[in-house]
Amino acid sequence: MEAAHGAAHTKNKYLSSQYHRIGARRGKKKAQVAVGHSILVIAYHLLTRKQPYSDLGANYFDERDRQAVTKRCVTRLQRLGFKVSLEKLLAA
Repeated sequence: MEAAHGAAHTKNKYLSSQYHRIGARRGKKKAQVAVGHSILVIAYHLLTRKQPYSDLGANYFDERDRQAVTKRCVTRLQRLGFKVSLEKLLAA
């Protein structure tokens, strides 16, 4: 539980993002248990596969389903009374 709490309060990490995402819907305690479970699964895979840990990043959940995130944000803005038009940015 302590490891989950520590991991949840780091910045720009996958486990922190997972904690905040689950915590917003189900509450802090259930989010801590979920993060603790993820830590155990990560440890298991690290030990069995003998590979180094690579963090997925804080924006993993946004990048996983980019179209759904875009649609949800546009809908929220429209409900607040804004007219929304989207344009892709050119890659730098």
